[in-house]
Amino acid sequence: MELDNSQDGKRSISNIKIDRSQLTRNQYTMSLLYEGQRVGLITGQKVYQIQIEIMQILQQLIRKHTQGESTSVTSDKAQGIMVSLMYAMDAYTLHFNEPEEAISHLNTDSVKKIHEKGLELLSQYFEQSKQLYREVVEMQLDVPVDAYNMTIDESLPVFMNHYDIVFEAQNTMASIDYPLAIDDMRLQGVFYMKQYLERLLMETKFCHLFSHSDLMYVLKNFGKKHRFNYQIELFNIFELIINNAVFSLLAGGKANEVRISDFQYEQLNRMFTTCDADQRIRLIHEAFSRLQEELQTDQALNHYIDLYRDELIQRVNNATEIGNFEMLIIREEEEREKPMVLMLNENDRMSDMKMRELVDQIMESDNLEEKVRIIRDHFVSLHDYLDLLNSGSLFGDEYDALFATFGDIELAIFAKIVFYEELRGDDREFLDIVADGTEASEEWEEKYMEFMQQLDEARMKEVGRLIYDIDYEEISFY
Repeated sequence: MELDNSQDGKRSISNIKIDRSQLTRNQYTMSLLYEGQRVGLITGQKVYQIQIEIMQILQQLIRKHTQGESTSVTSDKAQGIMVSLMYAMDAYTLHFNEPEEAISHLNTDSVKKIHEKGLELLSQYFEQSKQLYREVVEMQLDVPVDAYNMTIDESLPVFMNHYDIVFEAQNTMASIDYPLAIDDMRLQGVFYMKQYLERLLMETKFCHLFSHSDLMYVLKNFGKKHRFNYQIELFNIFELIINNAVFSLLAGGKANEVRISDFQYEQLNRMFTTCDADQRIRLIHEAFSRLQEELQTDQALNHYIDLYRDELIQRVNNATEIGNFEMLIIREEEEREKPMVLMLNENDRMSDMKMRELVDQIMESDNLEEKVRIIRDHFVSLHDYLDLLNSGSLFGDEYDALFATFGDIELAIFAKIVFYEELRGDDREFLDIVADGTEASEEWEEKYMEFMQQLDEARMKEVGRLIYDIDYEEISFY
């Protein structure tokens, strides 16, 4: 970092204020030094001294990292340790309410002291994060949402077990899949994880204000509306619940009710479409205030709910513009009769040895009919069919010959796999989805699309009808 060393620091600093807009959250100490020197709160000479001390601390950390065996590491590792060092210093300078106070400590304290104080703060934040995690685990919702459960059960423990305050303080150490309703992705390391856990805990507490049956009602109907398996999708549970709770209040219901009747839906539709933007804002603000009052939410949760309020207002305005609230207001979707429920589990799969034996037979055969016969005689599990199709043991016309033996139900099952993204929340007819095609990740998917595009319209419609008659939530496609 090169700064102008010409400042003499002799002018009065009693009334000088830092321009906060010039400060950067993820490089806070550095931006403080730049801005502090610019306005005369710190001299160029002092900034230069701080730079020297930072490099000395970096060398000490490198020796500590190599357990005294070396003073050199790879450039990437050195850069990482430097970022971690500055992250700890940022923790200390950020904890002051006023940036001018932080500048004062940069003027008077050694970098060694600032770094040590920063590490102490990071250790405190880490302990607070672990306590928050324990509370999240205790309150974990009993819902079959993979991203939510895997984040709590698998991802967050990685951070808890491997976070390195000294050498990798800026890293979260874990991949977090479950999205928050309001998230600040600018944060890093323990700052991010502490905020994530605080907000996840608040969202979870809010959801506990509603019955388990109501939570499942919203989740299941959300999946039905969007025509996807909600268990494996990425979405925020809190958003769905608070949205419907607000809509319930606006439609004459109670704050702890999330079930929206058809009559209430039409009532909300008329209300939003006949209001101007200012009226909608007022109505939603009033509903949020009633929600907080009736549910007796605490101050921290109220603040978080207020942060989300503007997001819902924007979504309502967007839905009003297009004249469709179907994807925003979750109501009970008509339960279609499911003539077939497919229950395929790991026990249906053939052994790896048997699979290899059959694949070898298929590839060794030069007779197309024999290949198809081997497949149809021995493959009964969807898992095994997918393993076969992904094995690369079929070529060219062999795909068509196999697909031609499939019944409408089998074609519908594979349509759910190949056109999964298009079928979820897409208003197009199945015929149009097939005609437009999709990006294939495997050769067999491309061949399946080509085969389907050759079918007559009547059969295509029947396959499309069957897609929505198959309950596939119990199927693990991969």
